Amino acid sequence: MLAPMEDVSDPPFRAVCKQYGADLMFTEFISSEGLIRDAMKSRQKLDIFDYERPIGIQIFGGDEDAMALAAKIVDTTNPDLVDINFGCPVKKVVCKGAGAAVLKDIDLMVRLTTAVVKATKLPVTVKTRLGWDNNTKNIEEVALRLQDVGIQALSVHGRTRVQMYKGEADWTLIAKVKDNPRIQIPIFGNGDIDTPQKALEYKSRYGVDGVMIGRAAIGYPWIFREIKHYIKTGEILEPPTIEERLEACRKHLYGSVSWKGQTLGILEMRRHYASYLKGLSHVKEFRTRLVMTDSLAEIEQVFADVEAFYSNSLALAG
Repeated sequence: MLAPMEDVSDPPFRAVCKQYGADLMFTEFISSEGLIRDAMKSRQKLDIFDYERPIGIQIFGGDEDAMALAAKIVDTTNPDLVDINFGCPVKKVVCKGAGAAVLKDIDLMVRLTTAVVKATKLPVTVKTRLGWDNNTKNIEEVALRLQDVGIQALSVHGRTRVQMYKGEADWTLIAKVKDNPRIQIPIFGNGDIDTPQKALEYKSRYGVDGVMIGRAAIGYPWIFREIKHYIKTGEILEPPTIEERLEACRKHLYGSVSWKGQTLGILEMRRHYASYLKGLSHVKEFRTRLVMTDSLAEIEQVFADVEAFYSNSLALAG
């Protein structure tokens, strides 16, 4: 699965991940209050396309009525499921009593989830973390209580909110959730999966029903294809060629321009170039040129120069 990532998991990025093997994807998280206020950015995040299916729309918030109303709005766009974010650790979300902040109040988490389940005809899933900090790793209780109020699956990031994205993800507690005989819903693990070998190892060792990939897919959507091939055959696929890298980057760019408009589409694509070109030696000059221009023609020229340079050299090692 492709994890929902703020300012990353938009339709242009999801299209590339789908092409290279993502089975289930989620939108960026959407503020329940923003949807109700008809905030343009929140509404735009509801955009989904048939080729993305199955696709889940993820919402967050700390108010029961707002979450219920947001779920009804999501219903009208007809995704395959509604996902609730109880895991986002960033301050601007936590300060509003949403995302991972809800981990400090399990009763509230249950009430918010119940409100969404009752408000929608769609399956409801949840993504969360192990707990707020090392003293409150309450994911086992959370899983049971949320299952009891009707969620259909649970994705768990193996860190606490205090950890943010630091340290190593702890999958042992995710395994305890999955091993509980009372748990009947699918349990998905998230955190630190960045190679096909690790995906298979973690899935086998911890018994989860699937793995969720987040940061490792940024600039490297081939990870989904590589994981599926490795699980099926035990073979490691060759890494993408320079032509494949540029093809994916170009698809992402033009999708971004089509969805956001040329000015914003080019601007917001700049954060992705370094990831698509990661690992190439002597790449700084090309990367600098890409982030300095706002012209599609100039970007295409840089792509052509990149292809010519790396196709005619051994510079792919880096």
